[in-house]
Amino acid sequence: MGRLVRMLAPAALAATLLVCSRARRAAHEPECPPSGIVDVSRITFDDGDTFYVDGRPVRVLGIDTPETRSPGVGILEDQPYGRAAAESTRAWIRRAGRIEIRCDGRDRYGRRLAHVFVDGELLAVRLIRAGLAYETISHFGDNGFPALADRILEAAETAPKPPFEPPWRWRRRHQRRRGRSR
Repeated sequence: MGRLVRMLAPAALAATLLVCSRARRAAHEPECPPSGIVDVSRITFDDGDTFYVDGRPVRVLGIDTPETRSPGVGILEDQPYGRAAAESTRAWIRRAGRIEIRCDGRDRYGRRLAHVFVDGELLAVRLIRAGLAYETISHFGDNGFPALADRILEAAETAPKPPFEPPWRWRRRHQRRRGRSR
């Protein structure tokens, strides 16, 4: 029994150190508030479903907008309607009197996942109704916000189908991956 404990001890110690290391990093890294008002002057823009608050990326929950050129991630051309989605997000946020975000963790790229309200209306719903986004609730779930997910799903059911290919499908065909050439 003593030998088993001695064999397991290094693994347990390593796991404990990893957990403590992650906790220390998390304590030093400012998190997106569970619910917070954001000053528009702190926001810069990427595409239709991603923007930055104080330089930190925020990914809008519940939608996927068409891609815009982003060589750093292998997107070398704009998807049709990508610029329109990005410009709409930018215009709605810049003209807003109030921007509120409700975060739910991070995605695999480290972006904060958030529902975004523009003057009290969900940005995801606005983009869906404008024909500039597909809903993603049916694939990824409600992220702990079932009432907001229902609003997004309802908008997707009543809005016309977007006039572009689903972005996930478009990315699969157009995104260049490292080490792979065309």
